[in-house]
Amino acid sequence: MSKINTIDLFAGCGGLTDGFAQTGLYNTVAAVEWEKAPCANLRERLKSKWGYDDSASRVIRFDIQRTEELFNGWSDDDEYGSSVGLDNLVNKVGKIDVIIGGPPCQAYSIAGRVSDANGMRDDYRNYLFESYLKVVSKYKPKLFVFENVPGILSAKPGNRKIIDVIQEAFEKVGYHVLTDLKNAIMDFSDYGVPQNRKRIIIVGLRKEYWGENLCESILQNFYNNILSKYKVEKKATVKEAIGDLPKLCPLKKEIVYEGRKTIYNLPEPFVPNHVARWQSERDRDIFKILTTDIESGRNQYISTAALKELYTQKTGHVSNVHKYYVLRWDEPSNLIPAHLYKDGLRHIHPDSKQVRSITVREAARLQSFDDDYIFKGSNQEVYKMIGNAVPPLFAKKLAMAIYDFLKGKK
Repeated sequence: MSKINTIDLFAGCGGLTDGFAQTGLYNTVAAVEWEKAPCANLRERLKSKWGYDDSASRVIRFDIQRTEELFNGWSDDDEYGSSVGLDNLVNKVGKIDVIIGGPPCQAYSIAGRVSDANGMRDDYRNYLFESYLKVVSKYKPKLFVFENVPGILSAKPGNRKIIDVIQEAFEKVGYHVLTDLKNAIMDFSDYGVPQNRKRIIIVGLRKEYWGENLCESILQNFYNNILSKYKVEKKATVKEAIGDLPKLCPLKKEIVYEGRKTIYNLPEPFVPNHVARWQSERDRDIFKILTTDIESGRNQYISTAALKELYTQKTGHVSNVHKYYVLRWDEPSNLIPAHLYKDGLRHIHPDSKQVRSITVREAARLQSFDDDYIFKGSNQEVYKMIGNAVPPLFAKKLAMAIYDFLKGKK
């Protein structure tokens, strides 16, 4: 079977694309992303790692909601410059086999709805799936992969659940997705990612290609037998993921590295992106209390109530949620989120000698990015793009399962 032509929508820094590329079975025809920093990182990755010398044109930085311009190309835009558009790239290969990606999940996440005064009902991101749908409808791939948070199953920005609207919309343009999408929720730690991360992986089949009356049973077979065979017997741990990285311990005075101050030593030998961010003396004191508590086996501060009490004691403030979490060496990490850039208090390194939150490289490893993916940008940009990404290890296994799936069609 020749290489499978793909488009990645809402590509970010390319977690899905990187995993698909690792198989050697896919050709990335185009990737669409609107934020500048992830685009720059993905372009460099496609060029330096995967040999796409024309990555500057394949990675399209544009607002996907301007769909007709995305298809046909545009010029001299104040924000997005110029591009030949998707049609030009697709015409070079003739057809698109698979479309992958997932609209931003904040509007569908339960955490997002809790924190927003109107439950995210007015958030434009509720309907970004419509732009995804237009691209699928235009290029008619054999299947698509739509990744999102499990909260999409309960999100209700209007009078109906958004998932019902999405399923109905895809059916109208000729695609069938699993009827009971609870069965499409994956825990990526089951697939070897050293992190507890649940996401919904919606695979849609073009009814004309697979057979309208067969799609449901074919999809059940994909989830139950084809994809599931890539699960691991033993979950990967934090220690396996980051335990070999050089220690970063507090210094007596601050230093500056690449324009950013830190209170920790630089890694020796040097590991790109493995530089600890600055932490206040108060935070370091709290980290010491929490990590030594776990190392000693006392476990005085592992309950929510104890953590909230410690926060009040140390800061003088009251919080409805606990602010701190120490990673456990012998377990997968907790979720690596986009908002890790804010402070890292819920991602405290488990070594009491280091008293710090995790570095960019540690976050990347817990998301299963290879060390040769060197992230560039501000801490805010880089932590955010890593947290938003689909872990490449899961993406690779998903890509292998889809290859098996396509190859098995008579």
